[in-house]
Amino acid sequence: MFELKPTINALMRSKLGAVLLILQLAITLAIVSNAVSIIQDRLTYLNKDTGYPEAEIFKFNALNFDKNLDLLQQVELDEQTLRDLNGVIDATAVSSVVLSGSGSSGGMQLKPEPQESKRVNMGYVTGDEHLLNTLGVKVSEGRDFTEADVVVIDESDARPSVIIVSRSLSDELFGQGKGLGETLYWGADPLTIVGIVDTMANQWPKSSFGTKTAMIPMIRVGNFQKFLVRTAPQDRAQVMRQIEELMLASHRERVISDVTGLDKKKARYDAKDVLMMRMLMTLIVVLVIVTALGVFGLSTFNISKRTKQIGTRRALGARKSAIVRYFVVENALICSVGLVLGGAAAVLLGQKLMNWYSVPALSYHFIATTAGLLLLMSLLSVLMPALRAANISPSIATRSV
Repeated sequence: MFELKPTINALMRSKLGAVLLILQLAITLAIVSNAVSIIQDRLTYLNKDTGYPEAEIFKFNALNFDKNLDLLQQVELDEQTLRDLNGVIDATAVSSVVLSGSGSSGGMQLKPEPQESKRVNMGYVTGDEHLLNTLGVKVSEGRDFTEADVVVIDESDARPSVIIVSRSLSDELFGQGKGLGETLYWGADPLTIVGIVDTMANQWPKSSFGTKTAMIPMIRVGNFQKFLVRTAPQDRAQVMRQIEELMLASHRERVISDVTGLDKKKARYDAKDVLMMRMLMTLIVVLVIVTALGVFGLSTFNISKRTKQIGTRRALGARKSAIVRYFVVENALICSVGLVLGGAAAVLLGQKLMNWYSVPALSYHFIATTAGLLLLMSLLSVLMPALRAANISPSIATRSV
């Protein structure tokens, strides 16, 4: 049935072309299925909710050169000036900026150091009682910071006593749905969880601890200070244009820099992922086109070599459909071998990528879907040469040398 034996015999007499196509299909399946899996993972990450209204928030830096300046007083003045500005919802000085790929990280544990206990890595941001409102997040359990919670780090031994954490961090430390009112330790310092936020990414959202975030009511001022400002979406651009002049008006011996929207900050952080996705998509297109051309070329070459054989079969009464079926079956056999080998290669490559680059495990449905599409592409690529072969005139073919 389907003339398998003569088809296999014909392939065995012309091994090189078939072997090259098998290798091409196997390599294409292995690379494309893993590339699609990586693209899918990156798309999932890029579309993931960070918890912040990124289009409403921007940040800027202030670098002070006045050695006689009261830094704390200046920070408080700057914050109030920003909050009084038309279009501004809230503003605060911060230790680092979420979603930026740069900032402060550490570990939270269940017992004070140096005691051994469960420890979870997280990213943290320090600020005053305006921190959460500036970031546009709300506590789902507990309460926000109050002015009494905020500690100024200076020469004194004062340390914060409360903390607000993301749901991911509290669940990791205390179990699903628990954590509010519990005490965790930041080094040797105890902190009581007074609030939990459901979704709150930290400075490294694509890291393994990207959803584990802590907000600490603490102010540590210095000559280099970062600020976050939240505005109404339609007012952000206008407010950003006013920032440098506004800040220099209150104190000129400093430099205002990096006035950037939070969405732009995240876009810079994600730029390598976007570039990688574009490169992988280009690679997929090139591989598929080259494979399709390979199938088309091999089929055309085989037909040109078998013109006399095809003509003889036509002269003996073979129908056009039989000629087409012959080349389609031949192509399907080659594809089947190539895709089986490619499936095994895809699994091995996926395991290597997972070990080397910590990409997610390759799902078998990516292999199956890619294999099915490659098989369909191969069959479509062979149809034109097969139809051309079916139209070979018996009289012309039998006269060919």
